Amino acid sequence: MKLSGAQIIVKILQAYGIETVAGIPGGSILPLYDELNKSSIKHVLVRQEQAAGFIAQGISRSTGKPAVCMATSGPGAMNLLTAVADARADSVPVIAITGQVNTSLIGTDAFQEADTFGLSFPITKYSVMVKSAAELLEVLPFAFKEAVLGRPGPVLIDVPRDVQLAQIEVSEEQLKLENLKASVENEGSIKFHAQTQEISTKINEIVQLLGSSKKPVLYCGGGCNSEEANTQISKFLQKYKIPVVTSLMGIGCIPRSSESFIGMVGMHGSYAANVAMHDADLVIAAGVRFDDRATGVVSKFCPDAKIVHIDIDAAEVDKILPAAISIVADVESVFSIIAELVNEKNISAPEAWLKKIRKLEDESSTVLMGRPSGEKKANPREIISKLSELAQKAGLGADDLIATTDVGQHQMWAAQYYPVERPRSFLTSGSLGTMGFGLPAAIGAAIANKDKRVVCISGDGSIMMNIQELATLAEQNLAVTVIVFENGTLGMVYQQQKYLFDKNYSASVFAKSPDLLAIARGFGIEAIDGDTDSEWYKKAFDANRANKPCFVRITVDAEETVLPFVPGGKANIDSIR
Repeated sequence: MKLSGAQIIVKILQAYGIETVAGIPGGSILPLYDELNKSSIKHVLVRQEQAAGFIAQGISRSTGKPAVCMATSGPGAMNLLTAVADARADSVPVIAITGQVNTSLIGTDAFQEADTFGLSFPITKYSVMVKSAAELLEVLPFAFKEAVLGRPGPVLIDVPRDVQLAQIEVSEEQLKLENLKASVENEGSIKFHAQTQEISTKINEIVQLLGSSKKPVLYCGGGCNSEEANTQISKFLQKYKIPVVTSLMGIGCIPRSSESFIGMVGMHGSYAANVAMHDADLVIAAGVRFDDRATGVVSKFCPDAKIVHIDIDAAEVDKILPAAISIVADVESVFSIIAELVNEKNISAPEAWLKKIRKLEDESSTVLMGRPSGEKKANPREIISKLSELAQKAGLGADDLIATTDVGQHQMWAAQYYPVERPRSFLTSGSLGTMGFGLPAAIGAAIANKDKRVVCISGDGSIMMNIQELATLAEQNLAVTVIVFENGTLGMVYQQQKYLFDKNYSASVFAKSPDLLAIARGFGIEAIDGDTDSEWYKKAFDANRANKPCFVRITVDAEETVLPFVPGGKANIDSIR
């Protein structure tokens, strides 16, 4: 049968189980949109392409599966690239398909022409401009494989308009999933993956270190934030109970309610977590890359510890801190063996160490930390810490919430206090720190998790970055509750200027704030003033609402501060508390 390039794309997406894509059409991608509209794939029309990428991230981060977004050439593709870069930074498997001008026009400065391949190359795992319809039969299956192979990440496929229209002969057999996968079976591999015998030897060495360690700490990153890793790490902790600290991306790898969970490390990490890392004699760093926001001054991060580094990406090993033992493999495979050996050899953890750090965390962590003296407005930390409890009061179950955040003070409060109990239930922009992430990511998470309610935690600075997506939310009528903490400032910038720049508040205070409640209502979304309605949560989390979105605005004082706070040049244990 004869199929066009656009038809081939749609059929391959269907073969890989893609049910929803997000994007905005334009001239260079119209042939694909024409076929998309004839297919079973649902399209979510966003108001700005960046949001399409974040919707795809919301789907992918909450499920672990690749998700797809689309944009036209030139400005459409360039708007999408921020979300693509964010996916690369946080290892999220997203496939971006962009339209491009006709091949004959490439390089002529044609209308809406931009070098999407060149622009995307540094911020993707794999980027390609397709030159023929036949190439799509290889490129798309490779994209799906590459997006999840080893360390996950985004892939971008740029397809000229004439390639979308070109027709070739294709058999039904070629489009079957097993044959598509087989076509790239030998293409690419997990680079530098440790050999089985090497892993076995090194795991035995790790277990020996665990047996002799007096102050061991498990440091978990985004590579641990999956159901598979959670299962194996939990088995390990049942046999060997030690403090567990996380990076921002690792939050959710074990329940916050776990005795072992001490908190997030770094600039705004818990004091106990930072002390645990500083005093440790052994650090098992799993699926984590020693980001600068986590380590602070590297030489003072864990100065007396032997480091065991387990990561799927060999490039991360020894990049920041040298490892005594390193294993290039996925976390779940390694911890399943470690747990078995610890049990088999009857190795016990130093219980007094965990008790000491647990006691320090219980004594030093409070929702009053950073609270202005005598403040009467709402305490954002307290509200965030009770969101799950409030949702249950409104009739939702304990596991019925997924949280997304934007970037800023509210993000750090959420990282510190939101009760994350399971993997893939706390979605936030980590390494790139992209304001505007929260709302579209919440839309994506709600699309992929129809049995959940998604709560988007935002601030009045971040929400304005993609506030136009309230229109998308209203159209889709999704179970999303947006909570905006309004303080009339760019809170995190304001805070840093307060502590580091002698209160010289340069461009961090809004001269005029919009009426966010009126804006939400203008988009057709029910809006609640949390300042005057003390029972706002009953509507915001009503279990009987038929997927109806809700917007809540709560004003907080501009002097509310995220503490602990580690000023630049200071060790994490020298934080302002």
